[in-house]
Amino acid sequence: MNKTPPVVLSFSGNDPTGGAGIQADIEAAVSMGARVAPVVTALTVQDTQNVKYFSVTDASMVSEQARHILEDMPIAAFKIGMVGSVENIAAIHNILHDYHEIPVIVDPIISAGGGMSLATEEMALAYSDLLFPFTNLVTPNSNEVRLLAPEADSFDSCAQELMDDGCEYVLLTGTHEGTEEVINTFYGHYKKIESSCWERLPHSYHGSGCTLTSAIACLVACGHTIADAVTIAQEYAWQSLRHGYQSGMGQHHPDRLYWTKSWTDN
Repeated sequence: MNKTPPVVLSFSGNDPTGGAGIQADIEAAVSMGARVAPVVTALTVQDTQNVKYFSVTDASMVSEQARHILEDMPIAAFKIGMVGSVENIAAIHNILHDYHEIPVIVDPIISAGGGMSLATEEMALAYSDLLFPFTNLVTPNSNEVRLLAPEADSFDSCAQELMDDGCEYVLLTGTHEGTEEVINTFYGHYKKIESSCWERLPHSYHGSGCTLTSAIACLVACGHTIADAVTIAQEYAWQSLRHGYQSGMGQHHPDRLYWTKSWTDN
């Protein structure tokens, strides 16, 4: 009998380009041996250059989508991406409170790859007050962590503040910094655990954060520890970017299924 893959319930927006959001979650899940139950938090109008505008799903619909799945299927992890509104954060908070035994991985999406803002300062506060107390791992980039921890004077202090808010672990990604290599730093138990360096690839990518966070959530769902999932997912995400392609006139898309094409290289 075939083994049923573990299921990750993902709160994410729909990206019609297929580069980020729900599509990224699904492709990363396939790659990690899991599957996604997608709860759509917003519909976006975007191309590969930027988000033009978006429509937020009503909070009651977000809650009903999730609760019907949770009552029907064994969920092994939550992945939280674009949330869309404070009301949706509050709805997700109530779900996390009721299912507090399920691991929670958060990608705190503040802006689109092209720069459009997808969150407000009020939403940043709601992350801290309502989501982070239930969060096992949060994966902000450097721009996001500055908004989430505005009083901190260094990246280490930012990570400490997020852990003070309740996050068990923080993976701070360095793609938006001007360093020669991309430096990602992993924190937990109120200390820096390790930093990893990655070759900075030549293009701008759409959906890189979704790819990383979804892969981590799926690996946790498959039974990996947070630390092991972070290590494996970083390699997978970097390879997805390295194999990425430009399908439109803007950012490149990660090839999250690059591994399926390896047989053609022989």
